[in-house]
Amino acid sequence: MLTTYRRILARPGALRFSVAGLFARLPISMVGLGIVLLVSAATGRYGVAGAVSAAYMLANAGFAILQGRLLDKLGQARVLSTASIGFGVAIALLVVSVQADWPIGTSYVFAAVGGALLPQVGSCVRARWSYVLDRPADVQTAYALEAVVDEAVFILGPILVTLLATAWHPVAGLAVGIVACVAGTLAFTAQYATEPPPHPRSATSGPRPGMPWRTVVALAVVCAALGVLFGAAEVTTVAFADEHGHKSWSGGLLALWALGSLTAGILSGAVPWRNGPSVRVRWGALAMACAMMPLYFVGSIPLMGLTLFVAGFAIAPTMIATMSLTEATVPAGRLTEGMAIMQTGLVAGVAPGATLSGLVVDHQGASAAYLVSVGAGLVAAVAAQALPRERRTAVPEATRVAP
Repeated sequence: MLTTYRRILARPGALRFSVAGLFARLPISMVGLGIVLLVSAATGRYGVAGAVSAAYMLANAGFAILQGRLLDKLGQARVLSTASIGFGVAIALLVVSVQADWPIGTSYVFAAVGGALLPQVGSCVRARWSYVLDRPADVQTAYALEAVVDEAVFILGPILVTLLATAWHPVAGLAVGIVACVAGTLAFTAQYATEPPPHPRSATSGPRPGMPWRTVVALAVVCAALGVLFGAAEVTTVAFADEHGHKSWSGGLLALWALGSLTAGILSGAVPWRNGPSVRVRWGALAMACAMMPLYFVGSIPLMGLTLFVAGFAIAPTMIATMSLTEATVPAGRLTEGMAIMQTGLVAGVAPGATLSGLVVDHQGASAAYLVSVGAGLVAAVAAQALPRERRTAVPEATRVAP
């Protein structure tokens, strides 16, 4: 099974940029929570802490696509290095503003600037894999590897930032996040040999290649619905553990969910898929909805842990297929932008999902709130049906879906 992974990591520079990308992505799962821990410790007000963190996340979602366009136009080295330094300065100023008790408005501003400048390393790593690999099956394996890295980031990041903030100092978690982002991103951008060439526009280059919006919009809706599913499930799982008198176990339950996804991601990269990515997105979205249904009926924490672990097996294959279809459909000159659109959809769905599930928890209890995730999965499954059908005569992974 590991032969497929060894083959892609043997490419010159591949292991180095993938590892650098892992460290550069740690702030994705650290900074939002780190802001909550820092602001709540300094002010004692969780509402304000959540609002400052929300300003960071909304700015990140709002500017990700713009950064993706700049990455395609100007190249990864120029954009990512500038963004990482700006991100580090903005979050450092956020820490100073909170610690020095500056007006709370300054914290909102610095959080928003930091969110807007967060380097879109995940999209860039996938674009780099697409550039250095020439076999579609190898690209599929590379995307599976990055899905595993994403799960590792979302398992390790919250644990690390919480441990540092509570056992050492509230500033420590964000400080490590800043260092990981800046150092990891600069190490990533320093690897020029594997960087995809930029696609600047000029009078002689003609207009930008068209975006296959029929596919991209459908995929973006799928991602947004899955974002709602993720946000709802996280809040609901915390509430479920709290209802059963073991709120501290909620992190372990969510870690089991992520572990299931990580395991499926590893297996997915080793499987020679016979069906193309659009077929897998359709089935994967449906599997996500079906996987959440049993959670409504679970009544104990051990059984919930097992059920979440099994449910996690639907996550990574669906996300891998989504990114594979994006790579197979979007023109090379707009690939990072296309990846950023999918990431924005995911991020944009988390907050509404968390809010809606919280309302259901307050009125109907945690078990009923899992139905929010079921509903979001069904929306994703319906949206996936709008994807163009692949031609049966095409080579599965090499298929270019018509817009």
